[in-house]
Amino acid sequence: MTNLLADIKSLAKITLNIESKAIKNLISYIDDSFFLCLQDIHQMEGRLIVSGIGKSALIGQKIVATFNSTGTPSIFMHAADAIHGDLGMVQPGDIVMLISKSGNTPEIKALIPYIKNMGNKLIALVGNVESELATHANYVINSTVDQEACPNNLAPTTSTTAQLAMGDTMAVCLLKMRGFTGQDFARFHPGGSLGKQLYLRAKDLSLANSKPVVNVNQSAKEVLLEISKGRLGIVAVLNDENMIQGVITDGDIRRLLEKTNDISNVKAQDFYSRSFKSIETEAMATEALQIMRNNSINQLVVLKNSQFEGFIHIQDLIREGLI
Repeated sequence: MTNLLADIKSLAKITLNIESKAIKNLISYIDDSFFLCLQDIHQMEGRLIVSGIGKSALIGQKIVATFNSTGTPSIFMHAADAIHGDLGMVQPGDIVMLISKSGNTPEIKALIPYIKNMGNKLIALVGNVESELATHANYVINSTVDQEACPNNLAPTTSTTAQLAMGDTMAVCLLKMRGFTGQDFARFHPGGSLGKQLYLRAKDLSLANSKPVVNVNQSAKEVLLEISKGRLGIVAVLNDENMIQGVITDGDIRRLLEKTNDISNVKAQDFYSRSFKSIETEAMATEALQIMRNNSINQLVVLKNSQFEGFIHIQDLIREGLI
């Protein structure tokens, strides 16, 4: 068991070393042709059609997902299906990128003349720059690796890692060329927590909550009832002009009861907290999270031009997946 543990730990480290070195070696393949390839993709009127076979097909699907989420319209077309009808999805103005380690896979070789005859530009994301695919491509994205991490140097491991890294590199560079912003990202990811970090605002959270308020002259009992009704553990204390003066939390109530058993004559103005944390309605929800974390609080007052608008509770941020 001890020897097996040592062997596995050693193999794991060797695998990561091989793959990390392979990715680092890709840096030398970035040249002017790489830029010209991206320029054509950036200026294309259609979509980027990505295709491959086997493990390269799986990598292609991920690359397509990354392109689409960063502003480059892309479609995945399986190479085996392409030669049986799916080639019809390639339209004028599209650019086709074929992914292959060898560049000589039968399905890939079969696609090359059809793509060229249709007049579409062809990109080869390939690990063999002497292959038939590389020879006929308009652009070659070199993903050559020295060896697979597989001990038998057979299973696609390092080669697919290199393909994925090159795909990510292309997507990130195109993102820069498009001037793709955080707001653009949010537009494509409205349902995910990443997108919510970029578009969700304080007002979006507070609108779903109750707005418990009391006047400075209301009794402690009325304050207690309002806090209970609001279910947020906090109430805003307003003056006669409806301007917020402070807040009372359930903690303030407990501290009041520790000092006196008779609260019949106690009013909100006698024990509210004048110091409270707030945020403007248009501020990002992530800013609200940061304020809560920095001050170890669970509630935050939401203001609009100094007027009380409502509350955000820590549970709102949890519900939206921001925590």
